Amino acid sequence: MKTTLVYVLACILLSMHAMAQIKVSGKVTNAADGTAIPNTTVAIKGTSSGTIANENGVYSLTVPNSNAVLVFSFTGFANQEVKVGNRTVIDVALDVQVNTLNDLVVIGYGSVKKSDLTGAVASLKAEKIMDAPVPNISQALQGKIPGVEVNINSSAPGQAAKVRIRGIGSINSAIDPLYVVDGIAGVDGNAINPNDIASLEVLKDASSTAIYGARGANGVIMITTKRGKAGPTEVSYQGDVNVSTLSRHLPTLNSDEFVKVYNEAFVNATKFDPQHGTWAPPKALNHQNFPKLFDANDKPLYNTNWEKETYKPAISTSHQLNFQGGTDKLVYSASLGFLDQNGLMTQSWFRRYSARLTFDNDVKKWLKIGGSLNIISSKQRLVSDGNGSLNVPRMVTEEVPIVPVRYPDGTWAGNNDIAGLEGGPNPVHIAQSRYTLNNSQHTLGNVYLLFHITKDLDFKTDFGYDLVSNKANFYSGTDLPHLSQDQGGVARITDDYNKYWQSESYLTYNKDLGNNSTLNAVGGISFIKYSGENALVETQNFVTDYFQWNNLGAGSVRSNATSLTSPWDMNSYYARVNYSLHSKYLFTATGRYDGSSKFSKEKQFAFFPSVAAAWRVSEEEWLKHSKFVNNLKIRASYGLSGNQEIGQFQNFAQYRPDQTVIGGANQPTLVPGYIGNPNLKWEKSTQVDAGVELSVLDNRINLNVDYYNRKTTDLLLAAPIPWSAGTYNGNVYKNVGSMRNKGWEIGLSTTNIQTPNFTWTTNFLFTSNKNTILTLNDGNADIFPGPNFLGQTNVLRVGEPIGSFYGMTRLGTYSTDEAAEAAKHSLLPGDRKYVYDAAGNPVYSIIGRANPKWTGTFSTTLKYRGWDLTADIRFVQGMNTAAAFKHSTEDRQTLANSLKTVLDGWTPDHQNTSIAQVRSYKFTQDSHFDTWWVEDGSYIRGQNFTLGYTFPASWMQRSHINRFRIYASVQNLFLITKYTGYDPEVDTFNFGYGNNTGFSQGIDFFPYPRPRVWNLGVNLNF
Repeated sequence: MKTTLVYVLACILLSMHAMAQIKVSGKVTNAADGTAIPNTTVAIKGTSSGTIANENGVYSLTVPNSNAVLVFSFTGFANQEVKVGNRTVIDVALDVQVNTLNDLVVIGYGSVKKSDLTGAVASLKAEKIMDAPVPNISQALQGKIPGVEVNINSSAPGQAAKVRIRGIGSINSAIDPLYVVDGIAGVDGNAINPNDIASLEVLKDASSTAIYGARGANGVIMITTKRGKAGPTEVSYQGDVNVSTLSRHLPTLNSDEFVKVYNEAFVNATKFDPQHGTWAPPKALNHQNFPKLFDANDKPLYNTNWEKETYKPAISTSHQLNFQGGTDKLVYSASLGFLDQNGLMTQSWFRRYSARLTFDNDVKKWLKIGGSLNIISSKQRLVSDGNGSLNVPRMVTEEVPIVPVRYPDGTWAGNNDIAGLEGGPNPVHIAQSRYTLNNSQHTLGNVYLLFHITKDLDFKTDFGYDLVSNKANFYSGTDLPHLSQDQGGVARITDDYNKYWQSESYLTYNKDLGNNSTLNAVGGISFIKYSGENALVETQNFVTDYFQWNNLGAGSVRSNATSLTSPWDMNSYYARVNYSLHSKYLFTATGRYDGSSKFSKEKQFAFFPSVAAAWRVSEEEWLKHSKFVNNLKIRASYGLSGNQEIGQFQNFAQYRPDQTVIGGANQPTLVPGYIGNPNLKWEKSTQVDAGVELSVLDNRINLNVDYYNRKTTDLLLAAPIPWSAGTYNGNVYKNVGSMRNKGWEIGLSTTNIQTPNFTWTTNFLFTSNKNTILTLNDGNADIFPGPNFLGQTNVLRVGEPIGSFYGMTRLGTYSTDEAAEAAKHSLLPGDRKYVYDAAGNPVYSIIGRANPKWTGTFSTTLKYRGWDLTADIRFVQGMNTAAAFKHSTEDRQTLANSLKTVLDGWTPDHQNTSIAQVRSYKFTQDSHFDTWWVEDGSYIRGQNFTLGYTFPASWMQRSHINRFRIYASVQNLFLITKYTGYDPEVDTFNFGYGNNTGFSQGIDFFPYPRPRVWNLGVNLNF
């Protein structure tokens, strides 16, 4: 009886539950043309339940009761909410969301509608960021935003690009933009997996950057990562596989050509020998002297192409798994990522593992909490080290072709096997036996509390942290001549451990003041603390290569041991007010008061204000109802931002450790290292910006134009001091000098054709920048910042831009008829000819510029049903690239291999050339940084081409796949340039004056070549 009663009650409850549930179905269409919208998300508001409409826009789901609210959402359309009531069939027509003016744009400590922006802020969404397989965000930014110049100078796996916003704004201070990731400022944005990024904003003018005060002078890149969203859990997967191939070649002499030039060089030595002696190779290149290299007829046995042996096609893969979901109260997201990037250069690779978790929880009506945790682990095998040394890229060009990679007995071959040659090991040997293994562990996260004090007032407190551990293990083998053989192998471990945390607490006030006016105000306080620790230990002389860095004690010579701690902290107060009148008159005022421990107590604090205004002309009554103009906004801003990015303790006099000999033994001692300057203060940038935003023809044509003028004063300049000061460092930081950057930025996007089945859009970006040095140190004397290569390569001169190449002017070579003129300079016909002054001294002048006058990107996208085709072409004009590699490949015969260009060298029958007559290196004319090296570096690049197809949803219904897209792409498809090196976009020195690496841009001394990348990818949503 009891069992029967329980059974009856269960049946009643189940039937009541079934009666309460309602099955709803319907169709989702485009309100504009009535066509179906496939794959629309239909969620039950306040729950994690829902469904996805099929290919025909038809959906069906069961809701708990008549009070349920359905939320319909699809990218490109406005969301729509519908209460079920007593209906079982609900058809919905979604409005196309063409107008992006209501999109929220993230700015410092908040977000605003795009229509309400008064500053110069550019925004990118996830689909625009990751349209090509790149390992980091800096590379993904290239050609995407006007005013943001990105140089991908090295294609070594895992290497970041160089990003400059509105030119180079400093001489000695760091010139990289400030990265802000989910509110955490100053982190390494390139460590973030770019697949985790939801949107990215670039703050360019002073109005938008002043909220970051002393750290905003070089622009701010704000990264917002993907977070959860209410609705059913969505699972997505993105994967791709790509192949990198060498896109350009640097032709060198083959075996027959090398032997010919080698022998001619010794014959010609008699001419250039002041004693006119007879010269011959240390050992003739023949079978008798080199039986392993020449056959019985004295013909080379090998004709090795070192490019093919070293730069091989490389396969890379990437995988990303994302989870997003939640309810109205709690949303969450999680992701897992893996990148396996292999480089063109043999033995070079990069591996990255990433995991990320976020949550946002409305605990109470008055309290919201949330946070994120991002863990990134990476390992990089870097084989292209030591620019200027006998590294892998250099030996690809200089290794002679008559030697193989290995001899038949398995031993390595190299230039050192031939008497008299510069004994560099072959590049494959170096790549295997000399490299750095970089191990990085990066933990980034934050937690926040958001209090809704009143309906108008919020208080948010946020704690963010960034922990980075880098361990670089370097080893160079015992069998590498001229690199580490003489030292018996070299092992080195470098440890860097950096801790960074910040605490932000601020109030946000939003108030409708009535009379069509609104006010938004932010005010807060910030605390930042950083601590960096570095330690280096190096040993040499190993019995075997087995131990490498795994046991430094196996090396009998302790050659180096250093350590350094570099802490700094900041305390800041900031405020911003946005005022809107009638939604057409917009005003912004911002101020930040920053204090930094990098300066003395009297100079620690500085104030950085800005003001901005905008007029939405299109909201005026006389234009508001125009069918042609949809949006017209004029804006202007003025403000001040700062730069404190110099090394720690520059205001203090410093000693450095050294050694001296006392009593026949080394004794530790201290010597003056740096003179110090207690009067150091902030470097300041004042910027004026004026912009126009115009949208016409139903927002199908959108134009943004900006003009900016930025003047940087109180430059933190490392001014030279006399060596008689007796300090190790020959410079001292001073606040002297000024410079200006001004230019234009244009962005034009158009929707040329838009029908239900076919869409054609285009996008054009243009940027120009003129950099001028206004003043320098006392007397405005020229400064030569380096990097030095056979003398000065750059000059800092008032009236000229940063990145001015400095050298001699080559006129060609002296002909036989010019023997008398050549003799005036102790030269002969066949020697290089330069410009000299009246006293017979060579004339040095500015011979080029490293930074372009203007850049542009043209993009076009075609979409037909499920197909999409995108093409991006990049233009960079008005710059030079210095082919410094010509020094050792054109001017030094009989030491190593040469470029094929030496075949065009001077001969009695061929005198109209700029390349000197070949001769033994003993009588080589001195090389000079000159106009023959500094070439036109302008180029047009086929940046990215992508063809994709999205399968109809009906094909995937049974497999629970909501979206399935496959695509193929190619990057760097073509390069049109007059430059003769691998690529005009290059920087092989990557160091310079102080913290500024801007001076080495465009100097090419054997780079890691840029590949052409062929890619296949897939996107899946479940």
